Amino acid sequence: MVDRLANSEANARRIGMVESCFGAAGQPLTIPGRVLIGEGVLTKLCRKKPKARQFFLFNDILVYGNIVIQKKRYNKQHIIPLENVTIDSIEDDGDLRNGWLIKTPTKSFAVYAATATEKSEWMNHINKCVSDLLSKSGKVPSNEHAAVWVPDSEANICMRCQKVKFTPVSRRHHCRKCGFVVCGPCSEKRFLLPSQSSKPVRVCSFCFDLLSTGQLSATLPNRSEFYRGSLQSPRNLSDEDDDDDSSD
Repeated sequence: MVDRLANSEANARRIGMVESCFGAAGQPLTIPGRVLIGEGVLTKLCRKKPKARQFFLFNDILVYGNIVIQKKRYNKQHIIPLENVTIDSIEDDGDLRNGWLIKTPTKSFAVYAATATEKSEWMNHINKCVSDLLSKSGKVPSNEHAAVWVPDSEANICMRCQKVKFTPVSRRHHCRKCGFVVCGPCSEKRFLLPSQSSKPVRVCSFCFDLLSTGQLSATLPNRSEFYRGSLQSPRNLSDEDDDDDSSD
């Protein structure tokens, strides 16, 4: 089905419309063999609060951006290669329902659909696209992914020292390795995480010690437990327990 659509005029027209909605600031999306599978609005769990984002699923990439004018204009385009994507379902928790994690080596985050049916359709289509890509390339699924950041609202005190209370002066920071919300003194260290940046990035003292001694690998399991409302205390984390951009 996808192969038949790849060279169709309807597919080219749909992709062209997506390009025009992002305008000159967006990257060109039309390449041979690319097919637009579907699109829709999902709620993305950002650092400050959940926000509506427009998502476009292609057979090889996932694209999303901020909604300026629905179906007419979007900005801050993000492009995620699907061959690096793994997804995990999130159990419903209060108002956050029908969600799943989108995980890649460079960035991982949670999204929520309006209905359970919509969630199922999104996850099935994403998994099918990833499976088809890996089958064609002969590559194996990625087992490395960036940590999902804990939203600022979920932490009133540092999740490491459990002492520093966050205020306008004592700001929140995020460890790029575990995703915890930590205070300045607990996140003074930097460590090179090649999949996320070519420069050393902020990590908490706990992760830094484990990374420096080789006790913590580059691969962290997902953070589904947090989104079920049962995140373990940082003091009880094993070295195998599990970014959103700052504008989110």
